[in-house]
Amino acid sequence: MSFSVYTRGAGAAAGADANPIKVMIVDDSVVIRGLFSRWIDEDPELEVVATYRNGQLAVDNLERVAPDVVVLDIEMPVMDGLTALPLMLQKLPHTTIVMASTLTKRNASVSLKALSLGATDYVAKPETNSNVSGNDEFREELLAKLKGLGRIPKRRAEKRRSLGMRPMRAETSAGQQSASASSAAARFDPRAALQRAKQRAETEAPAYRTRGYGSVVPKILCIGSSTGGPQALLRMLGDAKGQLARVPTVITQHMPRTFTTILAEHLQKAIGRPAKEAEDGELLRNGTIYVAPGGLHLRVLSKNGVAVAELGEDEPINFCRPSVEPMFETVADVYGAAALAVMLTGMGADGAAGVEKLGAAGASIIAQDELSSVVWGMPGAAARTGMCSEILSLDQIGPKCARLLEGALR
Repeated sequence: MSFSVYTRGAGAAAGADANPIKVMIVDDSVVIRGLFSRWIDEDPELEVVATYRNGQLAVDNLERVAPDVVVLDIEMPVMDGLTALPLMLQKLPHTTIVMASTLTKRNASVSLKALSLGATDYVAKPETNSNVSGNDEFREELLAKLKGLGRIPKRRAEKRRSLGMRPMRAETSAGQQSASASSAAARFDPRAALQRAKQRAETEAPAYRTRGYGSVVPKILCIGSSTGGPQALLRMLGDAKGQLARVPTVITQHMPRTFTTILAEHLQKAIGRPAKEAEDGELLRNGTIYVAPGGLHLRVLSKNGVAVAELGEDEPINFCRPSVEPMFETVADVYGAAALAVMLTGMGADGAAGVEKLGAAGASIIAQDELSSVVWGMPGAAARTGMCSEILSLDQIGPKCARLLEGALR
């Protein structure tokens, strides 16, 4: 058979969520399909509903299976993952898709392209099946992402309902549309509904304490990001690129080796500014974007009165390496109130302690808001510190950074 449908065993069902996250696995390796299925079905919050050996089978059966999250391999016969991705999103636009690929330069580039086409995240598989099966770290990463991302469409639907925003309904026929047009127009004003939703969001959203912007023109821009980060970085840096020549930009994006190399290349091409992985001991120059290499923490130190990058392979922080914490904390030490920090979309709470230290030093700090974030873990944790200057949507962050960098202090 081309796919398998699994039922949960008694051990997995005990204490399970009444509505476990439904997972579809698409991979041409029978070993990987079996291994992922066993891992997932051992977790009471997850349930494998189908597996397929190529993208065409997954596309054909997507609506019938209706998964919450899809693990999609890149290299497969008949139809590869990159081809299947937009077809799947066309059928079920709110499906969460996690790309799975081995750590090669080509696959890293393809994975980033997949994110631009609508994939939510990726996992980097070890190079051989034997390395996958015995890799507890990879297993934990996969399961954490499936659980963290699998309920996003449901949570967003609940959020939209709480704001009074109704889902769109497809028209059944041109005749029905014509017959009901006048009565529908009388019942529904889209602009008024959107305005009511915005007003309700402003009044019902949790109030997070903010502290205003610092009194010093920023001399460095530092950014933390994770899930959803690559696309968010492209957007915000693209919006701010006219002023990026004034300062060095340092970025910690949760990514493995090779992926950060490709990310830097993509940023340089898209934004038109020099972008590279940071090198140990190098001087941080105005106008250059420095990305923390995968597997290494990036810190900023002062040596002989100039800021330099320091890379370290010390223990993970918040289960992350690179971690946002050491970058934010050392930027606070070196730049103090002359730092501008941004926390973008991402799972977990990495960087929150660094936000507190930056805030105590008088730095300006922006967190991405919940509605524009893929996952509001890291920016939400930053917001809850009470140290953020402002909480903004993604389309507001880049222009705001540009104004701050050119000297507008509010």
